[in-house]
Amino acid sequence: MDLLVPVLIGIGLSMDCYAVSLAIGTTTKAKLLNAAIVIALFFGVFQTGMTLLGWATGTHLAEMIADYDHWVAFLLLAVIGVKMVVEGCEGGDDEESVDVMQPGPVMILSIATSIDALAVGVSFAFLQVEILVPALIIGIVAFLFSFFGVMSGRYLASILGKKVEIIGGLILVAIGLKIVIEYLLNV
Repeated sequence: MDLLVPVLIGIGLSMDCYAVSLAIGTTTKAKLLNAAIVIALFFGVFQTGMTLLGWATGTHLAEMIADYDHWVAFLLLAVIGVKMVVEGCEGGDDEESVDVMQPGPVMILSIATSIDALAVGVSFAFLQVEILVPALIIGIVAFLFSFFGVMSGRYLASILGKKVEIIGGLILVAIGLKIVIEYLLNV
C-alpha cells in the first residue's frame, strides 16, 4: 500500500481528534505541554489500536457493533460536552471548570474519537493490507493533530475567556450528532 493512502486516511480520522483536542485545550487547567502530550498519546494510541483491532477481528466485530457504535460514540461525546456547557454557563471561578484531563474522561474521549478507526481496520482486512505500517501512520497523524489541537485551544481560550468552555462542549456534542446523523442518512 502506498504510504500516502494511510496518511490521508489518518488525516480524515484525525478531524474528530483535532476538534476534541481543541476543546480540551480551551478548558484544561493542566500544564499545556503536559496536557497536549497526554491527549496526543492517548488519541494516537487509540487510533492505532482500534485500527489494529478492526483488522484483527475483520467483519465479525464490525457486524456486532455496527447497529449501535454511532450511539455509543454520541453518548460518550454528549455526556462530556453537556457537562462542559453546564459548567461554562454556571460562571463563577475558573477553577470550577470540568477537568477533562482526569483518566476517565480521557479514556472516554479516546474511545469515542477512535471508533471510526475500527471500521478502517476492518476495511484493511478485506483488502488484505499489511496493517502495521498503516496503523502506525494513522496513529502518528492522530498524535500530531491532537497535540496541535490542544496547543491551539489555549490560544483560543485566551481570546474568548470562559465562553470557550461552552464552545468546547458544543463542539463535542456536535461531533456526536454528526456521527448519528451520518449513520441515519446511510440507513
